[in-house]
Amino acid sequence: MDVEECLKLGYLTKIEKDEKLIEKEIKESGYDLKRATTALEEDDAKWCIIQSYYSMFHASRAVLFSLGYRERRHFAVQIVLEGLVRQGKIENIYIEYFSSAMDCREGADYHYRYSEEIAEDIVENAQNFLDRMKSLLKANKI
Repeated sequence: MDVEECLKLGYLTKIEKDEKLIEKEIKESGYDLKRATTALEEDDAKWCIIQSYYSMFHASRAVLFSLGYRERRHFAVQIVLEGLVRQGKIENIYIEYFSSAMDCREGADYHYRYSEEIAEDIVENAQNFLDRMKSLLKANKI
């Protein structure tokens, strides 16, 4: 599936670029990352994983909003990110971070599968992800 298919199926919709929405999503991403870090410090691996995923999700939404898209399904975010990889605008590792975090969040939230080791990895990935999305937005290369 690609962005055009997602648009046709309604998984993505076109919106006007809105700097306030982009800024709000980056702020939310930072908030979620901070809460994930606190959860890790408090030995709450499950909440750390969930918040780390949402940090990546909100950072991704900022990128989508800058491209003039709004997602209707979480997996559509990954489709847009994959398109950016194909265009050479971001590295594939960020797709891996996002996909892994999505799977781990679902495992923690719905199947009670989580560990401190997973939480430590995902919160580190979330920090790297947020930093990369901020640099992409700042460079205005999308």
